[in-house]
Amino acid sequence: MRKDEDKVKAALGSESNREGAGAPKENWVSALLAEFPEMATAAPEALAQNAGDAWLAAHAPQAVFYPESAESVVRLARWASEAGVPITPRGAGRGYVGGCVPVHGGIVVNFSRMNRIREIDPQDGVAVVEPGVVTAHLQEAVAKLGWFYPPDPASAAESSLGGNVATNAGGPRCLKYGVTRHYVLGLEVVLADGTRIRVGGRTHKNKVGFDLVGLFVGSEGLLGLVTEATLRLIPRPPYRIAAAAVFPSIEAAAGAVEQIFAAGFLPSALEIADRFTLERAREFCPEPLPPGEAHLLVECDGQPAGVDAEIDSLLPILRRSGAGELLIGRGEEGCERLWRTRRSFSMALKASNLTKLNEDVVVPRRRLVDLVRLGSEIEGRYGFPVACFGHAGDGNIHVNLMIDRSRPGADGRAEEALDLLFRQIVAWGGSITGEHGIGIAKERWWPLAVSPEVRSLHERVKSAFDPKGLLNPGKFV
Repeated sequence: MRKDEDKVKAALGSESNREGAGAPKENWVSALLAEFPEMATAAPEALAQNAGDAWLAAHAPQAVFYPESAESVVRLARWASEAGVPITPRGAGRGYVGGCVPVHGGIVVNFSRMNRIREIDPQDGVAVVEPGVVTAHLQEAVAKLGWFYPPDPASAAESSLGGNVATNAGGPRCLKYGVTRHYVLGLEVVLADGTRIRVGGRTHKNKVGFDLVGLFVGSEGLLGLVTEATLRLIPRPPYRIAAAAVFPSIEAAAGAVEQIFAAGFLPSALEIADRFTLERAREFCPEPLPPGEAHLLVECDGQPAGVDAEIDSLLPILRRSGAGELLIGRGEEGCERLWRTRRSFSMALKASNLTKLNEDVVVPRRRLVDLVRLGSEIEGRYGFPVACFGHAGDGNIHVNLMIDRSRPGADGRAEEALDLLFRQIVAWGGSITGEHGIGIAKERWWPLAVSPEVRSLHERVKSAFDPKGLLNPGKFV
């Protein structure tokens, strides 16, 4: 296994770390194909498709397994445990930290065939799903029944619920509604040795033993393979209104965030973006963005009379904080028109032909302006743009280092910039990741983020669940 810094350098460098795609098949591969002829493959195209995620690094497995049921996952795990072959679980491959990259090769377990919504029960307020269900598909299905599954990662149209569970995915609605962990009531999990367990259940309260559900949520595939999830649903808010405002400075926009909370409001979403992000969006978006140095999107939802009253009280706060032109979207169609602009920010940055290093850091809310200023300091010191946008309400801001890798020394400067960024985030009492996880992209800064005692505790938990170290090896634990 590469040292932590070598992994990061390889990711920032060429795609040479796709090594292994043409490696000779070991004896176990032939045995696997014979044991599971309908679900296992070593076809080169399948190996390449399952080598990486949305991050820069990749490494091909020796085989890919497409389970169709929990029973098939149990059989595979028992087989792999006896053979000593590593297993890397994979959702839809939309992660940003290399979490599903099979660093040690072995078998990738691709859950795309386990994509059934098994049950939607409005009376109990639950949905039971397989891990390969696309997040947006569940949201659409429950909405037709008047119910709501709030977690909304930006990749909801592509990401799978199994991947959301693995990373404890969030999104803009976290401010009011919480993250994936708050909606997972129960899990069916296959452990490394093939043991099949159920933790939690379908009740909305459950205090029996340790919180093993919470332990698996966010565990990044290091402790077990999730084969089913029971998710909490809530009644769908019948109405929503969004307001988009531009401000003369990021300080003014952050001040508006403080004033909104000080006035006693809890919007369903509160999104901020800086100057560089807006400049790229103006070049990319078909809908015009009013002039300004910062952007704030506020959304409220609930009963129509209450939402109308809430937005009427919020608009004066935005104006007093320095907002220029205000755009209002009412109802589903009106709100989605404003959200299309917000969702285009990441695509607009990618369209700049620069390599986008997306860091999902979290800071205490009072540090929002300090974080953007730190981005400007990094820009001035290392010579590449830094774009900041994201979830102002909970301090989870995506700091995007925009790297021109054709320039000599760009990769080294990017490493130094990330060192500076993460050291300062931790010094402020923040977190180096709020949504994406550690994977291998942030493994270098894992010792910075947590104490030796906490790292040791992670290792002991990992050893208890996976004593042979076969589940997603080569990651941060």
